Amino acid sequence: MERVRDVSELPKAHLHLHFTGSMRPATLLELADKYGVRLPEALTEALVGGEPPRLRATDERGWFRFQRLYDAARSCLREPEDIQRLVREAAEEDLRDGSGWLEIQVDPTSYAPRLGGLIPALEIILDAVDSAMRETGLGMRVLVAANRMKHPLDARTLARLAVRYRDRGVIGFGLSNDERRGMARDFDRAFAIAREGGLLSAPHGGELTGPASVRDCLDDLHAGRIGHGVRAAEDPRLLKRLADRQVTCEVCPASNVALGVYEKPEDVPLRTLFEAGVPLALGADDPLLFGSRLAAQYEIARHHHGFTDAELAELARQSVRGSVAPQDVQAKLLAGIDAWLSAPAA
Repeated sequence: MERVRDVSELPKAHLHLHFTGSMRPATLLELADKYGVRLPEALTEALVGGEPPRLRATDERGWFRFQRLYDAARSCLREPEDIQRLVREAAEEDLRDGSGWLEIQVDPTSYAPRLGGLIPALEIILDAVDSAMRETGLGMRVLVAANRMKHPLDARTLARLAVRYRDRGVIGFGLSNDERRGMARDFDRAFAIAREGGLLSAPHGGELTGPASVRDCLDDLHAGRIGHGVRAAEDPRLLKRLADRQVTCEVCPASNVALGVYEKPEDVPLRTLFEAGVPLALGADDPLLFGSRLAAQYEIARHHHGFTDAELAELARQSVRGSVAPQDVQAKLLAGIDAWLSAPAA
């Protein structure tokens, strides 16, 4: 059997991790007990049993069920110390998986009611990130994401807030939730505000709907990075466009399978995207619900798509180059990737 290197020791950047979805299962169970929250049976059985809940979001009913589980988990984050714990543990998990840089995504409006309002919620989150960086040594920044299910005016408010906190660690502006709802062009003004304020445009697209949603993100939101983007594999011209512009797609293989976008790990078009020259950044998306973290995504590339260690190293390089990490941080990570590859396989 061919000897291979440990992917958890491969330096990498993590560019697609949602806030509540980063929580450890044990932490969610403790917080639910602390606050007397009765979690959905499907969620508690999965967490106790160590297996992710069965999800399928390719129809609206399935997405609603997924969102219900996510909302139940989020309802257990009620105090600043809960936010601090979540961020610190997310950083610890990332470090364990070889991450040297994390850009965590959050919609602060979802936490505002329990944390004193929109501005206090974002400040609590940013303070938690500062603390986690000091305690763990992991480089971290925040990508503020609007919700497609809400009014575009809400997104504009959020974009202005994100720009206001650019010097506190906000580096980008996203758009998440069910991409079958809310056209990208409805949010063009919010993204213009973010871009004019110096923030990266990183909306979700090409997950639950096809290549057209990726094109919309490029044309209407001037995306510099695409959350997911896997469905671009269905359109060779779009693949060439992404490759020519070097727009990184944040691909989350385990999430794609868990939500029914693809039936099996080998169906995720990683190889198609990679060989087309589209920069990729593998991400865990929502490990709480999907059951696997960052290193596991690289294992999927290795075991289900035949990626060699050299190709895995290139995936890691692409994740670093697709990040907004400072140049010195990128240089350190890239050097670490070269060292990982040059070391003898175990």
